[in-house]
Amino acid sequence: MIKQTTGEKVFGAFNYVFFFILAVAMIYPFWHIIMTSFSSAAETSRGGIFLWPRGFNVNVYRGVFRNPQTYTGYQTTIMVTVLGTFGGLAITAMTAYACSKQFLPFVSVIMLAILFTMIFNGGMIPNYLLIRNLNLIDNRLALILPGMVSPFHIIIMRTFFRTIPSSLEESAKIDGANDVYIFARIIIPLSKASLATIGLFIAVGYWNDFFSTVLYINSSNKWSMMAVLRNMITNTATAMAAAGIAANADNELEAVTETSVRAGTIVVATVPILVVYPFLQKHFVKGVMIGSIKG
Repeated sequence: MIKQTTGEKVFGAFNYVFFFILAVAMIYPFWHIIMTSFSSAAETSRGGIFLWPRGFNVNVYRGVFRNPQTYTGYQTTIMVTVLGTFGGLAITAMTAYACSKQFLPFVSVIMLAILFTMIFNGGMIPNYLLIRNLNLIDNRLALILPGMVSPFHIIIMRTFFRTIPSSLEESAKIDGANDVYIFARIIIPLSKASLATIGLFIAVGYWNDFFSTVLYINSSNKWSMMAVLRNMITNTATAMAAAGIAANADNELEAVTETSVRAGTIVVATVPILVVYPFLQKHFVKGVMIGSIKG
Protein backbone atom coordinates (compact mmCIF):
# COMPACT_ATOMS: atom_id res chain seq x y z
CA MET A 1 0.00 0.00 0.00
CA ILE A 2 1.39 3.39 -1.03
CA LYS A 3 1.67 5.80 1.89
CA GLN A 4 -0.06 9.12 1.26
CA THR A 5 1.63 12.41 2.00
CA THR A 6 -0.02 15.05 4.19
CA GLY A 7 -0.85 17.12 1.13
CA GLU A 8 -2.57 14.18 -0.57
CA LYS A 9 -4.63 13.46 2.56
CA VAL A 10 -5.72 17.10 2.78
CA PHE A 11 -6.58 17.15 -0.91
CA GLY A 12 -8.59 13.92 -0.56
CA ALA A 13 -10.48 15.27 2.46
CA PHE A 14 -11.22 18.49 0.58
CA ASN A 15 -12.61 16.50 -2.36
CA TYR A 16 -14.91 14.49 -0.09
CA VAL A 17 -16.25 17.62 1.60
CA PHE A 18 -16.63 19.55 -1.65
CA PHE A 19 -18.49 16.80 -3.48
CA PHE A 20 -20.68 16.08 -0.44
CA ILE A 21 -21.75 19.74 -0.36
CA LEU A 22 -22.26 19.68 -4.14
CA ALA A 23 -24.39 16.52 -3.89
CA VAL A 24 -26.54 18.04 -1.14
CA ALA A 25 -26.99 21.24 -3.16
CA MET A 26 -28.23 19.22 -6.14
CA ILE A 27 -30.35 16.65 -4.30
CA TYR A 28 -32.04 18.82 -1.66
CA PRO A 29 -34.22 20.94 -4.01
CA PHE A 30 -35.85 17.80 -5.40
CA TRP A 31 -36.08 16.28 -1.91
CA HIS A 32 -37.77 19.49 -0.72
CA ILE A 33 -40.34 19.21 -3.52
CA ILE A 34 -41.11 15.59 -2.59
CA MET A 35 -41.49 16.37 1.12
CA THR A 36 -43.67 19.39 0.35
CA SER A 37 -45.97 17.27 -1.80
CA PHE A 38 -46.57 14.89 1.13
CA SER A 39 -47.16 17.65 3.70
CA SER A 40 -50.49 19.03 4.87
CA ALA A 41 -51.97 22.23 3.48
CA ALA A 42 -51.44 24.11 6.76
CA GLU A 43 -47.76 23.16 6.97
CA THR A 44 -47.18 23.89 3.29
CA SER A 45 -48.65 27.36 3.76
CA ARG A 46 -46.18 28.02 6.57
CA GLY A 47 -43.24 27.28 4.27
CA GLY A 48 -39.68 26.80 5.48
CA ILE A 49 -37.19 23.97 5.05
CA PHE A 50 -38.73 20.52 4.61
CA LEU A 51 -36.47 17.61 5.59
CA TRP A 52 -39.45 15.31 6.15
CA PRO A 53 -43.21 15.53 5.55
CA ARG A 54 -45.16 17.67 8.00
CA GLY A 55 -48.65 16.37 8.61
CA PHE A 56 -48.16 13.47 6.19
CA ASN A 57 -50.95 12.99 3.67
CA VAL A 58 -51.44 12.18 -0.01
CA ASN A 59 -54.18 14.71 -0.76
CA VAL A 60 -52.05 16.34 -3.44
CA TYR A 61 -51.65 13.10 -5.37
CA ARG A 62 -55.37 12.41 -5.15
CA GLY A 63 -55.90 15.79 -6.75
CA VAL A 64 -53.15 15.38 -9.38
CA PHE A 65 -54.45 11.99 -10.50
CA ARG A 66 -57.98 13.36 -10.51
CA ASN A 67 -56.84 15.66 -13.30
CA PRO A 68 -57.64 14.09 -16.72
CA GLN A 69 -54.67 15.93 -18.25
CA THR A 70 -52.32 13.87 -16.09
CA TYR A 71 -53.35 10.72 -17.97
CA THR A 72 -53.45 12.29 -21.43
CA GLY A 73 -50.10 13.93 -20.72
CA TYR A 74 -48.59 10.59 -19.70
CA GLN A 75 -50.09 8.92 -22.74
CA THR A 76 -48.58 11.46 -25.12
CA THR A 77 -45.20 11.62 -23.39
CA ILE A 78 -44.76 7.84 -23.07
CA MET A 79 -45.76 7.28 -26.70
CA VAL A 80 -43.47 10.04 -27.95
CA THR A 81 -40.56 8.94 -25.76
CA VAL A 82 -40.77 5.25 -26.65
CA LEU A 83 -41.26 5.71 -30.40
CA GLY A 84 -38.79 8.57 -30.62
CA THR A 85 -36.09 6.77 -28.63
CA PHE A 86 -36.24 3.48 -30.53
CA GLY A 87 -36.63 5.21 -33.87
CA GLY A 88 -33.82 7.64 -33.08
CA LEU A 89 -31.49 4.84 -31.95
CA ALA A 90 -32.19 2.82 -35.08
CA ILE A 91 -31.57 5.71 -37.47
CA THR A 92 -28.55 6.98 -35.51
CA ALA A 93 -26.92 3.55 -35.34
CA MET A 94 -27.46 2.77 -39.04
CA THR A 95 -26.23 6.19 -40.16
CA ALA A 96 -23.20 6.12 -37.87
CA TYR A 97 -22.27 2.58 -38.91
CA ALA A 98 -22.38 3.47 -42.59
CA CYS A 99 -20.37 6.66 -42.05
CA SER A 100 -17.74 4.77 -40.04
CA LYS A 101 -16.64 2.96 -43.22
CA GLN A 102 -13.88 4.78 -45.05
CA PHE A 103 -14.73 3.00 -48.32
CA LEU A 104 -18.20 4.59 -48.38
CA PRO A 105 -18.32 6.97 -51.38
CA PHE A 106 -18.26 10.64 -50.41
CA VAL A 107 -18.18 9.75 -46.70
CA SER A 108 -16.22 12.94 -45.93
CA VAL A 109 -18.82 15.08 -47.68
CA ILE A 110 -21.64 13.30 -45.84
CA MET A 111 -19.97 13.83 -42.46
CA LEU A 112 -19.33 17.49 -43.32
CA ALA A 113 -23.04 17.91 -44.12
CA ILE A 114 -23.99 16.24 -40.81
CA LEU A 115 -21.55 18.44 -38.90
CA PHE A 116 -22.89 21.54 -40.67
CA THR A 117 -26.42 20.84 -39.39
CA MET A 118 -25.07 20.59 -35.83
CA ILE A 119 -23.59 24.10 -36.05
CA PHE A 120 -26.25 25.81 -38.17
CA ASN A 121 -29.99 25.24 -38.27
CA GLY A 122 -32.98 26.90 -39.90
CA GLY A 123 -34.43 28.27 -36.68
CA MET A 124 -37.84 28.17 -35.07
CA ILE A 125 -39.92 29.79 -37.83
CA PRO A 126 -38.62 27.62 -40.73
CA ASN A 127 -39.13 24.55 -38.54
CA TYR A 128 -42.70 25.57 -37.83
CA LEU A 129 -43.36 26.22 -41.53
CA LEU A 130 -41.93 22.80 -42.38
CA ILE A 131 -44.17 21.06 -39.85
CA ARG A 132 -47.18 23.02 -41.11
CA ASN A 133 -46.44 22.18 -44.76
CA LEU A 134 -46.21 18.50 -43.78
CA ASN A 135 -49.71 18.83 -42.24
CA LEU A 136 -48.40 17.77 -38.83
CA ILE A 137 -49.78 20.68 -36.79
CA ASP A 138 -51.77 19.25 -33.84
CA ASN A 139 -50.35 15.82 -34.67
CA ARG A 140 -48.24 13.89 -32.16
CA LEU A 141 -45.78 13.03 -34.96
CA ALA A 142 -44.69 16.67 -34.76
CA LEU A 143 -43.34 15.87 -31.29
CA ILE A 144 -41.42 12.82 -32.53
CA LEU A 145 -39.91 13.50 -35.94
CA PRO A 146 -37.97 16.77 -35.37
CA GLY A 147 -35.96 15.40 -32.46
CA MET A 148 -35.43 11.86 -33.69
CA VAL A 149 -31.90 12.34 -35.07
CA SER A 150 -29.08 14.40 -33.61
CA PRO A 151 -25.80 15.04 -35.48
CA PHE A 152 -24.00 14.95 -32.13
CA HIS A 153 -25.25 11.41 -31.42
CA ILE A 154 -24.28 10.27 -34.93
CA ILE A 155 -20.74 11.57 -34.46
CA ILE A 156 -20.42 9.87 -31.07
CA MET A 157 -21.63 6.51 -32.40
CA ARG A 158 -19.49 6.79 -35.52
CA THR A 159 -16.43 7.30 -33.33
CA PHE A 160 -17.40 4.27 -31.25
CA PHE A 161 -17.98 2.03 -34.28
CA ARG A 162 -14.54 2.90 -35.60
CA THR A 163 -13.00 1.44 -32.42
CA ILE A 164 -14.46 -2.02 -33.13
CA PRO A 165 -11.75 -4.19 -34.75
CA SER A 166 -12.37 -4.72 -38.45
CA SER A 167 -11.17 -8.32 -38.00
CA LEU A 168 -14.54 -9.18 -36.45
CA GLU A 169 -16.38 -8.16 -39.59
CA GLU A 170 -13.80 -9.75 -41.88
CA SER A 171 -14.13 -13.07 -40.05
CA ALA A 172 -17.91 -12.93 -40.33
CA LYS A 173 -17.72 -12.18 -44.06
CA ILE A 174 -15.42 -15.15 -44.57
CA ASP A 175 -18.13 -17.28 -42.95
CA GLY A 176 -20.68 -15.91 -45.42
CA ALA A 177 -22.37 -13.18 -43.37
CA ASN A 178 -23.63 -10.09 -45.17
CA ASP A 179 -23.51 -6.50 -43.93
CA VAL A 180 -27.03 -6.55 -42.46
CA TYR A 181 -26.31 -9.73 -40.48
CA ILE A 182 -22.98 -8.33 -39.24
CA PHE A 183 -24.61 -5.10 -38.12
CA ALA A 184 -27.55 -6.78 -36.38
CA ARG A 185 -25.83 -9.78 -34.81
CA ILE A 186 -22.28 -8.55 -34.13
CA ILE A 187 -22.05 -4.76 -34.06
CA ILE A 188 -25.26 -4.01 -32.14
CA PRO A 189 -24.57 -6.53 -29.31
CA LEU A 190 -21.10 -4.99 -28.87
CA SER A 191 -22.63 -1.51 -28.73
CA LYS A 192 -24.94 -1.90 -25.72
CA ALA A 193 -23.07 0.65 -23.62
CA SER A 194 -23.06 3.26 -26.37
CA LEU A 195 -26.69 2.59 -27.31
CA ALA A 196 -27.80 2.75 -23.67
CA THR A 197 -26.06 6.08 -23.14
CA ILE A 198 -27.39 7.70 -26.30
CA GLY A 199 -30.80 6.14 -25.74
CA LEU A 200 -30.96 7.75 -22.31
CA PHE A 201 -29.99 11.13 -23.80
CA ILE A 202 -32.72 10.83 -26.43
CA ALA A 203 -35.35 9.62 -23.94
CA VAL A 204 -34.62 12.41 -21.46
CA GLY A 205 -34.78 14.94 -24.28
CA TYR A 206 -38.20 13.70 -25.39
CA TRP A 207 -39.52 13.41 -21.83
CA ASN A 208 -38.47 16.94 -20.86
CA ASP A 209 -39.57 18.60 -24.09
CA PHE A 210 -42.47 21.01 -23.72
CA PHE A 211 -41.60 23.68 -26.29
CA SER A 212 -42.54 21.43 -29.21
CA THR A 213 -46.00 21.05 -27.67
CA VAL A 214 -46.31 24.82 -27.39
CA LEU A 215 -45.36 25.26 -31.05
CA TYR A 216 -47.17 22.41 -32.76
CA ILE A 217 -50.04 21.14 -30.58
CA ASN A 218 -53.34 22.99 -30.26
CA SER A 219 -55.51 20.41 -28.50
CA SER A 220 -54.97 20.20 -24.74
CA ASN A 221 -55.70 16.45 -24.76
CA LYS A 222 -52.54 15.98 -26.87
CA TRP A 223 -50.25 17.97 -24.57
CA SER A 224 -47.12 16.29 -23.31
CA MET A 225 -46.64 15.80 -19.57
CA MET A 226 -44.15 18.67 -19.44
CA ALA A 227 -46.69 21.00 -21.07
CA VAL A 228 -49.23 19.92 -18.45
CA LEU A 229 -46.63 20.58 -15.76
CA ARG A 230 -45.84 24.01 -17.20
CA ASN A 231 -49.53 24.89 -17.28
CA MET A 232 -49.93 23.77 -13.67
CA ILE A 233 -46.93 25.83 -12.51
CA THR A 234 -47.65 29.02 -14.46
CA ASN A 235 -51.45 28.98 -14.17
CA THR A 236 -51.92 27.00 -10.99
CA ALA A 237 -55.29 28.36 -9.87
CA THR A 238 -56.85 28.04 -13.34
CA ALA A 239 -55.39 24.57 -13.89
CA MET A 240 -56.59 23.42 -10.45
CA ALA A 241 -60.09 24.67 -11.16
CA ALA A 242 -60.15 22.97 -14.57
CA ALA A 243 -58.99 19.72 -12.95
CA GLY A 244 -61.55 19.95 -10.17
CA ILE A 245 -58.92 20.43 -7.46
CA ALA A 246 -60.10 22.83 -4.77
CA ALA A 247 -57.92 24.44 -2.12
CA ASN A 248 -60.53 23.95 0.60
CA ALA A 249 -59.09 24.88 4.00
CA ASP A 250 -62.34 23.91 5.77
CA ASN A 251 -61.98 20.25 4.89
CA GLU A 252 -58.67 18.94 6.20
CA LEU A 253 -59.08 15.64 4.37
CA GLU A 254 -59.23 17.39 0.99
CA ALA A 255 -57.28 20.59 1.65
CA VAL A 256 -54.35 21.37 -0.66
CA THR A 257 -52.47 24.51 -1.60
CA GLU A 258 -51.20 25.79 -4.92
CA THR A 259 -47.63 25.19 -3.71
CA SER A 260 -48.29 21.56 -2.81
CA VAL A 261 -50.12 20.93 -6.09
CA ARG A 262 -47.15 22.31 -8.02
CA ALA A 263 -44.82 20.07 -6.00
CA GLY A 264 -46.96 16.98 -6.56
CA THR A 265 -47.22 17.61 -10.29
CA ILE A 266 -43.43 18.03 -10.54
CA VAL A 267 -42.89 14.71 -8.76
CA VAL A 268 -45.44 12.89 -10.93
CA ALA A 269 -43.87 14.31 -14.11
CA THR A 270 -40.25 13.66 -13.12
CA VAL A 271 -40.07 10.36 -11.24
CA PRO A 272 -40.79 7.97 -14.17
CA ILE A 273 -37.76 9.05 -16.19
CA LEU A 274 -35.59 8.88 -13.05
CA VAL A 275 -36.68 5.27 -12.49
CA VAL A 276 -35.30 4.28 -15.91
CA TYR A 277 -31.75 5.36 -15.10
CA PRO A 278 -30.75 2.49 -12.72
CA PHE A 279 -31.62 -0.07 -15.40
CA LEU A 280 -29.21 1.60 -17.84
CA GLN A 281 -26.47 2.40 -15.34
CA LYS A 282 -24.87 -1.05 -15.61
CA HIS A 283 -24.21 -0.52 -19.32
CA PHE A 284 -22.22 2.65 -18.65
CA VAL A 285 -19.52 0.80 -16.73
CA LYS A 286 -19.29 -2.39 -18.76
CA GLY A 287 -16.41 -2.90 -21.15
CA VAL A 288 -18.04 -2.94 -24.58
CA MET A 289 -15.53 -5.41 -25.95
CA ILE A 290 -15.76 -7.95 -23.09
CA GLY A 291 -16.05 -11.41 -24.55
CA SER A 292 -15.78 -10.26 -28.17
CA ILE A 293 -12.15 -11.30 -28.67
CA LYS A 294 -10.65 -14.22 -26.85
CA GLY A 295 -6.98 -14.97 -26.90
